[in-house]
Amino acid sequence: MSAVGLAVGDGVVLAKRNLTRTLRVPDLMMSSLIMPIMSTLLFAYIFGSAIQVPGVSYTEFLLVGVFVQTVVFNSVITGSGLAEDIQKGIVDRFRSLPISPYSVLIGRTISDLANNVLSIVVMVATGLLVGWRIDSSAGEAAAGFVLLLAFAYALSWILAVVGLSVRAPEVVTNASFMIIMPLCFIANTYVSPEGFPAVLRVIAEWNPVSAVTQAVRELFGNTNPAFPPGDAWPLQNAILASFLWIVVMLVVFVPFATSRYRKAVAR
Repeated sequence: MSAVGLAVGDGVVLAKRNLTRTLRVPDLMMSSLIMPIMSTLLFAYIFGSAIQVPGVSYTEFLLVGVFVQTVVFNSVITGSGLAEDIQKGIVDRFRSLPISPYSVLIGRTISDLANNVLSIVVMVATGLLVGWRIDSSAGEAAAGFVLLLAFAYALSWILAVVGLSVRAPEVVTNASFMIIMPLCFIANTYVSPEGFPAVLRVIAEWNPVSAVTQAVRELFGNTNPAFPPGDAWPLQNAILASFLWIVVMLVVFVPFATSRYRKAVAR
C-alpha cells in the first residue's frame, strides 16, 4: 500500500478514536449542536420580523448563513483538539506506534468533518421547524451540502495550523475567534452587504464566507433571480469562487499544517 493509503487508513482509525472520545464526553459536542439551534431561533423569531431581504423570505436567507457560520465556528475544534493532544502527550504516544506520522492530522480533520455532518443535520431539522425549505432539485441540494462540508474540511486545515503553533487549547480558541467573528459577520451571512460602508462592503463581497454562503443559497434555491446578490465577481460566480477558495486553502494549508506538525512533535 502507498504512503498516502497508509496515512488515510491510519487516519480513519484515529478519527474513530476521536469520535468515540466525543461520544463518551458529550459536553464536547453540545456546544457545536446548541449554538446553531440558538442562532436559528434567535434570528428567525426575534430579528426575522424586522429584517427584510428583497425577493426571498428572511428565514430562507438566514438558514444558509447559520449553516456556514456553524461550520466556521466548528473548525476551532480541530485546532483546540490538536493543541490538547500535544499538551497532554497523546501525540507522543501515537509516535511510538507503527502508524503514519501524518495520520494524526488526517484523523482529526475527518472526525471534525463527521461532527459537522451532525451539526448540519440538527440545523436542517431546526430550520424545517421554523419554516425554511429547500426549493431546488435533490441533486442541487446534495451539491449544496457537499460544498458546505468541503469548505468546512478546508477550514479545518487552517485551524490545524493554529493548533499546532501554540501549546494551550485556550489560546487557540481566543486567537481563532478574533479572526472568525469578523469573517462571519463582515459577510452576507445575516444581511445583504449592500448597506455596508464602502470598505466593509468590498471586504464582504470578496470574503470566502460570502461566496460559499451565496453558492449554497443558489444550490438550495433560496434566492430570487430578480434580485442579484451584487456586482462583485465572487458573488456573481459564487459556486466557482467557492470551489477556487476551497482548492487554494487545501493547497496552501495542508502542506503548511504538515510542516507545523513535524516541528511541533520535534519540540
